[in-house]
Amino acid sequence: MPSLGADMVSGTLLEWYVKPGDAVKRGQIVALVDTDKAEIEVEIFEDGVIDELLVVPGTKVPVGTVLATTRQVGAEAVPAATANGTPVPAPPTPTRAPMPPSPHEHRQRISPLARREAQALGVDLATLSGSGPDGAIVRADVERAAAGTAPAPSPPAPAAPVAEPADRQAAMRQAIAALMARSKREIPHYYLELQIDMSRSLDWLHEENLHRPVAERLLTSVLLLSATARAVAEVPELNGFWLDGAFRPSDAVHLGVAVSLRGGGLIAPALHDANRKSLSEIMAGVRDLVNRSRAGRLRSSEMSDPTITVTNLGERGVDLVHGVIYPPQVALVGFGGVRERPWAAGGMLGVRPVVTTTLAADHRASDGHTGGRLLTLIDKRLQKPEEL
Repeated sequence: MPSLGADMVSGTLLEWYVKPGDAVKRGQIVALVDTDKAEIEVEIFEDGVIDELLVVPGTKVPVGTVLATTRQVGAEAVPAATANGTPVPAPPTPTRAPMPPSPHEHRQRISPLARREAQALGVDLATLSGSGPDGAIVRADVERAAAGTAPAPSPPAPAAPVAEPADRQAAMRQAIAALMARSKREIPHYYLELQIDMSRSLDWLHEENLHRPVAERLLTSVLLLSATARAVAEVPELNGFWLDGAFRPSDAVHLGVAVSLRGGGLIAPALHDANRKSLSEIMAGVRDLVNRSRAGRLRSSEMSDPTITVTNLGERGVDLVHGVIYPPQVALVGFGGVRERPWAAGGMLGVRPVVTTTLAADHRASDGHTGGRLLTLIDKRLQKPEEL
């Protein structure tokens, strides 16, 4: 069971997408796992052949439990790699159990809400066709099926559809609270803030969007993400993980983009290699992450890979955010809303659109001088938006 976040201690295997004898490639989705925050598609982290499936769907197991063994063609079986690519010891014999019949070769995507609704209403998901993205079964499909097939004399108990989402939300809150308490307890935070003049960025963005189709126009948040990713690439002391008492920098910049979930809760999946993406690619990537986060269709690498997190609460009317670091990361960048404020420049006082940018960083890995460099570089990038 891979660790899909520092707050995860266990997960429930929901479904296998492979069977013994299947050849698999690195990055292929092989299983669906339920966590306190979402249902996550688990990827394999090495090429090989599935030798044995060790955990039955529906079983909750601790992080680090071997879910399956793989082998190279003609080689002996080895434990499948976890999210960081390191094999872990095989679980005790009782974990093993006979596996159900192999899944369909082409699996049907099902949103978490639709899955819960179907269970509550007694609808067989195998009989449905999805109307959601990529043919996914969504809540409306389940409700339509229930309206046409549910017998009137014995309606489902009303408590079931309400209790489970509430339980999941409570579990998510508990997981977030535990992680943030650990972060504040173990990490010596320091905080910096800088107000950045957004005049050049917004003027450039206005002109740029005039030449783009409506569906491809850029949001201000895309400039903030791009500027952060490119700046972080120049300050490696803030991009990586604190593990085993030492800082381990990352060669790649995987921005954890904070996404608020419908019904409450927060998740921060990775936008991979954000410093190498164009503004259009970042826009498309963020839109995709938000949609899949809220549909419960994230991948394990997106949950385990973030090297630094960015939270933008400007659209919520917030002027300033002092974030809490997501361990084992060592920094978090926060943006408030762009506001018109008095601004002195060249000996003249005027009004400029300004965003307050903050940094929460781990004093074990860096200091205020390093953090100040990052904020200054973000400002520098935003003054040349045409280079993002």
